[in-house]
Amino acid sequence: KCRTGPLDIVFVIDSSRSVRPFEFETMRRFMMDIIGNLDVGPNATRVGVIQYSSQVQNIFSLKTFFTRADMERAINSIIPLAQGTMTGLAIQYAMNVAFTTQEGARPLHKRIPRIAIIVTDGRPQDRVTEVATQARNAGIEIYAVGIQRADMNSLRAMASPPLEEHVFLVESFELIQQFAKQFQDKLCGVDMCMEREHGCQHSCISIPGSFYCECNPGYRLNVDGKTCSPIDACADGRHGCQHHCVSVRGSYSCRCRPGYYLSHNKKSCTMIDYCSFGNHSCQHECVSIPNGHYCRCRSGFTLQPDSKSCRATDLCNGVDHGCEFKCVSTEGSYHCVCPEGQHLQADGKTCSKCGAGHVDLVMVIDGSKSVRPQNFELVKQFVNRIVDLLEVSPHGTRVGLVQYSSRVRTEFPLNKYHSADEIKKAVMDVEYMEKGTMTGLALKHMVEHSFSELEGARPLSHNIPRIGLVFTDGRSQDDISEWARRAKESGIVMFAVGVGKAVEEELRAIASEPVEQHFSYSADFTTMTHLVENFSLNICPEEGKGETEIRSPCECEALVQFQTNTVAILQSLTEKNILWARSLAQMTARLEELEKQIANKK
Repeated sequence: KCRTGPLDIVFVIDSSRSVRPFEFETMRRFMMDIIGNLDVGPNATRVGVIQYSSQVQNIFSLKTFFTRADMERAINSIIPLAQGTMTGLAIQYAMNVAFTTQEGARPLHKRIPRIAIIVTDGRPQDRVTEVATQARNAGIEIYAVGIQRADMNSLRAMASPPLEEHVFLVESFELIQQFAKQFQDKLCGVDMCMEREHGCQHSCISIPGSFYCECNPGYRLNVDGKTCSPIDACADGRHGCQHHCVSVRGSYSCRCRPGYYLSHNKKSCTMIDYCSFGNHSCQHECVSIPNGHYCRCRSGFTLQPDSKSCRATDLCNGVDHGCEFKCVSTEGSYHCVCPEGQHLQADGKTCSKCGAGHVDLVMVIDGSKSVRPQNFELVKQFVNRIVDLLEVSPHGTRVGLVQYSSRVRTEFPLNKYHSADEIKKAVMDVEYMEKGTMTGLALKHMVEHSFSELEGARPLSHNIPRIGLVFTDGRSQDDISEWARRAKESGIVMFAVGVGKAVEEELRAIASEPVEQHFSYSADFTTMTHLVENFSLNICPEEGKGETEIRSPCECEALVQFQTNTVAILQSLTEKNILWARSLAQMTARLEELEKQIANKK
């Protein structure tokens, strides 16, 4: 057998109509005789077969079969095409398709010979000289075997030099099998590795007329072409190891730094969870770090000298204080406080409320696009902090909520909820409407619907104050004057709160008399929430017409407290707003003057 080294051989067989059936059988025998003496296999010689006439047909490629039995079965199943003789087309196919790595040819850098054996019985019907030259330049060694009627000039134009070793002419198909032995000797040649001192450090590979050296896996051939050096698989940086790469005989393995272990993918590293061992003894939390762990306390606690136990620093966070409103920590202790206007009860935890001053309160909030979602959440928080100051009950204070933009929507009427917790939850569930700012439409809705007895407002004869509280952040897109006037004429005490780009003229039109005590302004939504603790909405009922009602000191105290705080806050905000407006006007005038000076210089 031919054992001079691996080859990539492709048979290019003429199956034109001039090749008669019994003659084609001798060509099958020719191919099988040669294959029978080859050492075939994926790492030895690979064989492919194509046939041609007026077209080219791939019988099997270099990667299809690796046993002689499979190849012989495929050769025996060939059905001749029996058409023209397009030999140039077949050479083009061999170069562009059959000898590509995709079809099983070994890469050129491995220096495995690529051999095309062309067997034909006639003159080509297309040009072969140019395409054969391209194939030879691409590294394909061409043997041209002509039978009987073959054209010698065409054979010489196709074959590789020297021509005397690559051109063969057989007189008849009957003699081709005898020629196979002669051709086999020419193909295999002498084992050059056995004939001379090759000097290869690892392996010598013999090829027709020469040899080359190969290295064992994990080594690369040096520039001298004979000696080998270990491959540093880590050097190219493509190993993907998260921590360390260790080169091992042409391959590599990943290792982790101390305190980490190698993950299942054998590349990334995971920190060892020392806390999971269960022996840390931390009172609160255990935190793993490389090579160990440390203890950490929850918020409001301090780690003790033993580095394990914790002690509360903010007792309000560390104990169940039970304060109704707010817990205030002091050194080693804590105490409860109440909102302004309320007093701490004897239990030291709950807050007293002036229960006599009940109202029907409807808050009308701006849900237009200019408010923006994050600011709308602040508005809802503002509403809930006001609710915290009220004694909500069916017979006490009732609260309703209306949202508006381009349209108006009752979020819940006065008779919907009967506790502060229910109201606060409903407020947080309110969805932001966006779109326009129809404040006048919202006032109309409030007057006609929100303060109706059908939606929970108590009859005017009960002398329960009706209060409307309007939040807006910009100029209304409709007229507000008529329904602001009707609201006040119907007995509703109107408060107006403006934020950001709210228009002072509109706020004043909404507010009840005295106007300065019933409207306020905040530059932005974040500062608006700081006003809540200064509002007290336990309003005393108005005096009945024709007689003076006797009220408890608690009721009067609530009224006085509300009026005093509200006036002080609104005056402060008004003064700041005026100063800000003056500063802005001065700055604008200065900029205009500078622009004129620059224009004059130009």
